[in-house]
Amino acid sequence: MANSNGGVIGVDNPAVVQPEVITTFNSSGTLTTAPYTTQIEYLVVAGGGGGGSYYYAGGGGAGGFRTATGNPVSGGSPYPITVGGGGAGGSSPSPTEPGIGTKGSDSVLGTPSPITSEGGGFGNSGGSPGDNSGDGGPGGSGGGTGGIASIRPSYPASAGTGASGQGNPGGTTNFTYPQYASGAGGGGAGAAGSNGNVTGPTPTVPQPVAAPQTGGGAGGAGSPSTITGSNVTYAGGGGGGGWGLSIGGSGGSGGGGDGGSGLSGQIAPALPGTANTGGGGGGGSHAGVSPPGAGGSGGSGVVIVKEAGGHLGSGIWDMNSVYDAVKAGTWSS
Repeated sequence: MANSNGGVIGVDNPAVVQPEVITTFNSSGTLTTAPYTTQIEYLVVAGGGGGGSYYYAGGGGAGGFRTATGNPVSGGSPYPITVGGGGAGGSSPSPTEPGIGTKGSDSVLGTPSPITSEGGGFGNSGGSPGDNSGDGGPGGSGGGTGGIASIRPSYPASAGTGASGQGNPGGTTNFTYPQYASGAGGGGAGAAGSNGNVTGPTPTVPQPVAAPQTGGGAGGAGSPSTITGSNVTYAGGGGGGGWGLSIGGSGGSGGGGDGGSGLSGQIAPALPGTANTGGGGGGGSHAGVSPPGAGGSGGSGVVIVKEAGGHLGSGIWDMNSVYDAVKAGTWSS
């Protein structure tokens, strides 16, 4: 018993202080909230899309990016967390079977008001001479279109679209024969992917040293978050692949993979998106080698939850409340 409550006998009610809790999920698991948590701040990033393959392909789009404060939860309760994996990069056994990338997987914060971020859109293949380059895939951010050497008068391929509030579209490639175009960049959470560069006229075989050396479109930039206390950028788009004599586009800030390069002396494979950033994979390049360059895989996503800390309960009872409880016989000692 104590006598510190204004003369009313009873047990002191100690102040409740809950520390701040930040939980990062790099793979799927379960969030168990602290006892006095009633709402959370969150970051939910989905897996990035895979880049396309062969003949200067499009970069993969970044995984969807969602962040906010105020999602209601119950203290001490378990909630399922799903962290989306990155989509596989495209591969192609022959020029007549161009490979497209695979869409990234969704990430989900499974609270009473679930938060879902959509996987990044795939980058399409650059195709082969005489074929159309395909459209970029839709997703959290959209994938980029592939470049093409085409006998068709014109083929304006469509960029992959981004989900509202989660990301941006990929880049596109418009061309007119006889022109080559490098692959377009995938979209990022902060910006759209850059368009593939038209570099014509079509070079002869063997390709002349003096041919243009413009590169694939850059992946769209990602978006920053300070939820962990550090400023970290997530969800960058993958760069588009370069054609036979050009370099690949750079991946967007936030884990986007660089596109493959075909420039003599700078031949390089497409790079994957960085793990746990949701970055899109880079688009592959023809590169004048066999087998043709595969696309980079998308980076896996991440879920981060922040529970606010602070003084959550009074250590001194309100006197009117104590009096009413004593009078009613409900005061607990």
